[in-house]
Order: sequence, then C-alpha cells, then structure tokens
Amino acid sequence: MPTAAHSVPRHVAIIMDGNGRWASNRSMPRQLGHRAGAEALRRAVESAVRHGIGVLTVYAFSSDNWKRPSEEVSAIMLLFRHYLLTQIEECRREGIRLSVIGRRDRLPESLIPLMESAEIQTASGSRLHLRLAIDYSSREAIFRAAGLARTQEDFTLFLGPDVDLLIRTAGEQRLSDFLLWECAYAEFVFLPQPWPEFDDSLMTQAIAQYQARERRFGSLPDSAARRSKVS
Repeated sequence: MPTAAHSVPRHVAIIMDGNGRWASNRSMPRQLGHRAGAEALRRAVESAVRHGIGVLTVYAFSSDNWKRPSEEVSAIMLLFRHYLLTQIEECRREGIRLSVIGRRDRLPESLIPLMESAEIQTASGSRLHLRLAIDYSSREAIFRAAGLARTQEDFTLFLGPDVDLLIRTAGEQRLSDFLLWECAYAEFVFLPQPWPEFDDSLMTQAIAQYQARERRFGSLPDSAARRSKVS
C-alpha cells in the first residue's frame, strides 16, 4: 500500500536533541539534562512497545560529540554505563532486544563488556529491537559497508532496516549524520519540545503525523493512479 494511513511505523528513529538546552534554561548543569534525557528514553521505549513499533533506533552519542567538554563527555559515558547496568534485566524481562551501533574502539573499556553482555542477554527479545547509536557516524558506517557489501541488499545487513519515521526533538531540522542510508524514504517529524520532555503523548502525536501522510515511494497517489487507469 502506498499510504501510511492507520498503519504503525515499523522502524522509528529518534534524534534525542535538547538535553543541554533544557538544563541550561532551568539554570541546571548540562549533566542533569542528560540524566533527564535518560528518563525520557525509558518513556520512549515503553511508548514504542505500547504502539507496537518493531525497531527503535536512538541517536545517543554522535562521533562529533567527542568535541564537547571532557567533563560532559565523561558524564555521558557514566550515564551509558548506568543505563546498561540498570536496564539489561528489564529489557530481558520485557522482551526487548538491545543492540549498540557505532564504533567501540574509542569508548571506555569498561563499557564494552556491558554492551556485549546486554546484547547477548536480550538477543531473544521479540517485542521491540532497541538500537542505541553510540559514537555513531552514518557517513562512516556507509563507507565501511561499501567496502563489504556486494549488493544493495547487503547494505541493509550491514547498516540496518529502512526507517519509516524519523523524529527529532528541540526544533532542529536536520539529520546530523544519522541513518542517512536508512532514512531514504523516511517521514520526518520535527518537534519543538526538548528531549527530556518526550513522552507517550509526543510519540502518539508523531505517529499521527506519520499516519496522515501518503507514502508513495515514487509511485502515483491512489487517486491519480485510479484516474490513469480510467483514461
């Protein structure tokens, strides 16, 4: 069907933007904004399960984020560690498969066994596939896939499934090197709210916008196609 009406997006990707600005606007340290962002991720995962979304990929830390102050980067890495330690069992219990995409060679060594353990322990989860993009660059991922892939289908194996709905919070309207290949036919929804304010109501709002759009993938709209058949 060339339409998204009443259908649930199979793969939702989220650029979780605005943690620092949310904190700064409240005269709080930026690190507290990232902590609030981790809570928002928990709500987003719960919402994705409730809506029946199959894959949720979130932009947690880009390769460009290494340019931020070392104190902030260290706080984010500690937050990743805490998330993995506290969420592995819940993900396993709730049938959520957890994967980490992106480079691993530049991450703190203590994170690697936690990531691997999370992926192993939750591998059988079938309700939702949660993909955390950490030290991630889409351009780099495409470059690496190009050296390994022999067919276009191979790119899906190396990069991931096509995105149906891309959500970005905090008002910015760009991809920022996130899932460039996978978003070829994605519907984009840009929300003004910063990421720490994300909840089920905003997920529902984004899905409603997705469902209101006609996804043609280069074909004619239904009405135009019918007129073409008649003529």
